[in-house]
Amino acid sequence: MPIKITMPQLSPTMEAGTLARWLVKEGDDVASGDILAEIETDKATMEVESIDEGKVGKILIAEGTDDVPVNEVIAILLEDGEDWSSMEGFSVESAAPPAAQYEAPDPAPAAEAAAPVAESVALAPESASAGDERVKASPLARSMAKQAGLDLGTVTGSGPHGRIIKRDVEAVLQGGGAVSAAQSDAADAPSVRREAPIPEPHGAFEEIKVSNMRRVIADRLQEAKQTIPHFYLTVDCEIDKLLAMRKDLNGRSDAYKISVNDFVIRALALALRDTPDANAEWAGKVIRRYTDVDVSVAVAIDGGLITPVVRNADRKGLAVISNEMKELAQRARDGKLAPEEYQGGTFSISNLGMYGIKQFNAVINPPQAGILAIGTGEQRPVVRDGALDVATVMSVTLSCDHRVVDGAIGANLLMAFKGSIEEPLTMLL
Repeated sequence: MPIKITMPQLSPTMEAGTLARWLVKEGDDVASGDILAEIETDKATMEVESIDEGKVGKILIAEGTDDVPVNEVIAILLEDGEDWSSMEGFSVESAAPPAAQYEAPDPAPAAEAAAPVAESVALAPESASAGDERVKASPLARSMAKQAGLDLGTVTGSGPHGRIIKRDVEAVLQGGGAVSAAQSDAADAPSVRREAPIPEPHGAFEEIKVSNMRRVIADRLQEAKQTIPHFYLTVDCEIDKLLAMRKDLNGRSDAYKISVNDFVIRALALALRDTPDANAEWAGKVIRRYTDVDVSVAVAIDGGLITPVVRNADRKGLAVISNEMKELAQRARDGKLAPEEYQGGTFSISNLGMYGIKQFNAVINPPQAGILAIGTGEQRPVVRDGALDVATVMSVTLSCDHRVVDGAIGANLLMAFKGSIEEPLTMLL
């Protein structure tokens, strides 16, 4: 039977993607593992492999098409022995079985019935369309609503980010109305937000299309500022010893070129190891405290930013961190990072010192509990033993999620960080 190839969900935040380029054409034979297309996600451009083998019967979505929803059928494969007549009467609207979901409160059960057409790409949760309005619902909730003839547009979601889940549909079908966010187990998740009205233009302007990446950045940062209770702690670090050590180390070998940012990554990783309560995230009824220290580092790329992760940074030396960070940053700018290379960090760094920014407050990258904002190093007057002196000083600001990181925890983290930065020899131990 014909096999549907759908738009895959290549990251947990992806709701739609751009079909950048087809690498096959109608009539081509493909084997399992062959690259079918390149998909632009909210994070990077990724290749999609075929799970099945067969012949490309029909390409339904042209290359260059933007905002193709996750799980939408993009092409049809014909199995061995099938010809073009197999396409007659075939409908791509047939229901697809639910699959694994990114929904912690209600893990998706197995599909209740197999669909008449096999899926070539594993499915993930989707924000499907209801008329002109996008309704977020889990596959199980969508299937239940369809069987009951229920319009999901009339249901209030109580899942993460206002998503409609099983219990919401059950509540409506049982006559109990929609479950409120306060009543649900996901009470800490934000409810559906009303978008601000689009302002009327005034004067000459040009419209710039919002990319998938920029849309996701906007949604996540809006969510962060609306749902995470931020507070900020700032400390000044003298970095003259660090700069001298950097110059000395870089003069010893051409195998590495250590940057100030590499010292910052190492210092934060050691501080998180010494302050484990900060290496955590809010998870509703529990706080998850991580035993690995994985530092996300913000990297500016065309159209937005991405945060490649230095894994186990507390167990890596400066040269290893430097070389790894250079490779990650370059592949980030080329759009070639794999999902596991930019997902799952436990704490973040944002460095604007190279732009001459003295001090700033960064927005927390959920679900992490904090982010460290690094300013520029500049010569400033300091007082030592009652005498005026000049030192190279770098201001750093810690943004904390107050649900996880109290003032004392944040202060201890900054003091540990400052100690390593001002006495860089301790980072070599």
